[in-house]
Parts: sequence; structure tokens; C-alpha cells
Amino acid sequence: MTTAALPRIGLAPGVDPSDDVRPDDHTAALYRYALRRGELGPLDVAAAELGAPTGALLVAATRLVELRLLTTDTAAGGRLVPTPPEVATDLLVAPVERAIYRRRDLADQLRDSIRAVTAPDGEDTAPHGELDTLTGGAEIRGLFKLATETCRRELVVLRPGHGPEAVIDDLLDPCFEALERAVPTRILAPHRSRTGFATRARAARLAASGAEIRTLSEVPRAAVVFDRSTAVLVDLTEHGEPTARRVRDADVVGFLLELFDQLWADATPFGSDAAGYADAADDLRRSLARLMAEGHTDEVVARRLGMSVRTCRRHIAGLLQELDAVSRFQAGVRAADRFPLTAAGQPASGA
Repeated sequence: MTTAALPRIGLAPGVDPSDDVRPDDHTAALYRYALRRGELGPLDVAAAELGAPTGALLVAATRLVELRLLTTDTAAGGRLVPTPPEVATDLLVAPVERAIYRRRDLADQLRDSIRAVTAPDGEDTAPHGELDTLTGGAEIRGLFKLATETCRRELVVLRPGHGPEAVIDDLLDPCFEALERAVPTRILAPHRSRTGFATRARAARLAASGAEIRTLSEVPRAAVVFDRSTAVLVDLTEHGEPTARRVRDADVVGFLLELFDQLWADATPFGSDAAGYADAADDLRRSLARLMAEGHTDEVVARRLGMSVRTCRRHIAGLLQELDAVSRFQAGVRAADRFPLTAAGQPASGA
């Protein structure tokens, strides 16, 4: 089956595609069917296999084309073949995200122009310390896409371990397009990036693309700095839309970079070497013992270290056994004797 056999569904400018193209059970079933076969094929065959009316599948196929989940393979005679969801999303959603941010950027430019005209003589019209707040994944990704397109000298990324990981990765993905242009990129991630299969595979792909990655037991929050001139701080919650603040004040951006460099100096390089794993494991035990000694609950310790409470309790049990301790307090005391409760190279509190 080819796109020529499908009626076109026109979407009026400014209309949300979901208003006209609303997926249903037939649409989802037909997409899974195309994935299994590697192509759509004749609709009457699909109808017989899926037990659905041919007319309903025709509408479903049209919706899949509009959603870019089916595309024409010109090398295969114009057959309709399934598209991976991430590719379809980039084709359909990325232009919308860019348009959203461009409108916000235009509003900023107009605001700055008005300020420049109306400000008293001699008054500095630069937006020192001004924060630009964005709400929702579409606006944040739009900002990241445009900022990445103009990034040339350096990209710095803080990728925390706490919060909804799928949301974090989805928001940060556009930033890593800078690697395609060989922009120097440094990424700080939590130690857990070394252990989980998905997170380790992701980190390995970024490293293979040229990113320099180091890990810490605690990464405080999600943030990105472009060309040492623009910083974006991202706030994430388990429920509700993410928000971000764009900062262009030179002093604030400089402070964030100094903080990043301090964390970077004490972080462990990501790699396959055994020494790196040993350093990361020691740092994790050190941080775990420190938080236990400070009297934090399992939930707080887990959140600070970017892991689930269940995983955190498993690490705590292992540390108690390793230190032959019967209580968290005793573990903290024995851990202080076994190894310093500060990272290597850092002075203890009050030193």
C-alpha cells in the first residue's frame, strides 16, 4: 500500500494535530501490525488478520501517516513502512517546539527594544539578573534546540539522578545534537549511570560521540550552560509540568561554571576501567555513610543519591554488614574510622 491510496487529511495552520488526528484502538493495532511485518501491506490482508473493518483501517492508516508513524519508502516501490516513535516525534513535534520558543524569543527582543527606547539617559538597559521562566516540556525543548544550534565553544550539562529519568532525558536530548558538530561537551551524571543497563548504554553512546563524562554520588539538579554565556536551570517534579529558568547574567553564569568545575574536579571519569568503578563505589559508600551519620531517613538518602528507596536500603544493608554494625549510628562512627566522610582531596567540615 502506498500513500497515493490514502486520502489526505489537511491540518489548518495553528490547529493542534490531535484535534483532527485522534488515535484509537485501530490506529495502535495497525501500527503494531506494520512493525511486525516491516511494512503496511494490503489493507484487506491486515483487516483479516486484525479482525477489523477495512474502512476503519484506512482511517487508521491515514492517521498514522499524519503522525509520521508511517512513511513512504521510495527505495521499496513507495510502500508504507513504520517509523520509530522517536523519529516521528522529531519530525512532527520539533518544528512546533522551535516555533514556540521563537515566539518567546521574539517577545524578549521586543521587550528589550522597548526598554532601550524608554529607559532614562545613562541607565543600563541590559537585563542583569533577569530570569526568563519557561513552563512545559515543549517550551524547554524548544529553548534547548535553538540554544544548541548556536552553541559553538562549549556545552556543560548537569544530569541529576533524582526525579523522573525519562523526562530528564527527553528534555536534555536536544542538547546533545551539539556533539554532531564536535562541540566540546562535559557531562556530570550520578554514579548510578554506571550500573543500570539503559543509563550505562546511554552514557556509552554519548561518550562514543565525543562527550566527556564524569560521575558523582550526588548531582544537585538539572542544568545546562551554553558557550559560558547562557545557563538553563531545570526544575523537575514527579507530577506536573517541568519548568526552566534561563539566566544570561554573566556573574550568575560564572558562578554556576565555577561550581560545575569544582564538582568536575572531584568526579570519577566514566569508562570501562576497573579503577573507575572502584573509585565510584568508594565514593558511593562514603556518601552513603555521611548521610547516614547525619541522621537522614532512607527516603532522604535515596533522593539525595538519585536511587530508589529499595536500592538505597540494599546499599545500606551491605554497608552495615561490611562495617559489622548493628545500627545506622554505629555504621556512621565506624565508617568515619574506615574512610574519610569527605571526597578525596576535599577538606573535612571546619578544616
